[in-house]
Amino acid sequence: MDRGEQGLLKTEPVAEEGEDAVAMLSAPENLSEEEQDELRRELAKVEEEIQTLSQVLAAKEKHLAEIKRKLGISSLQELKQNIAKGWQDVTATSAYKKTSETLSQAGQKASAAFSSVGSVITKKLEDVKNSPTFKSFEEKVENLKSKVGGAKPAGGDFGEVLNSTANATSAEATEPPPAQTEALP
Repeated sequence: MDRGEQGLLKTEPVAEEGEDAVAMLSAPENLSEEEQDELRRELAKVEEEIQTLSQVLAAKEKHLAEIKRKLGISSLQELKQNIAKGWQDVTATSAYKKTSETLSQAGQKASAAFSSVGSVITKKLEDVKNSPTFKSFEEKVENLKSKVGGAKPAGGDFGEVLNSTANATSAEATEPPPAQTEALP
């Protein structure tokens, strides 16, 4: 079929690579010179109105900023208010309420589960502590402690322990190490 042939297919020129497709699509639609002039005047008028509205909007925004400055409203305060309003809107939704209820119930169940697990662990530790094996181990540790540390009272406050440790450390520091005494003539 030839490009210029008329038939069921309407043949219109197609923009080739590098051609301005917009210019081809927006070519005047068989308008008279008078209609084109009228559209150009209307176009100029609309562009002028847009420019005027832009200037009015800029003046209004400047006036708004001045009012906010006088009232002491900062951008940060506006942001806080917007966030608070947004959060209030979110919390008012049914989805939030359902989710909140579900999480609350899940938290209560988890809390109960942790509580029961804690009770079970406490009970098991008490059982271990009261078992004959643990008692025997505890006695052996006490015996070893008394052999290594000498016969010291089982109690004593924290200050006494610190003083005895400090005295032992200072006594060790005043004695020369054995290797140095042997090396001296």
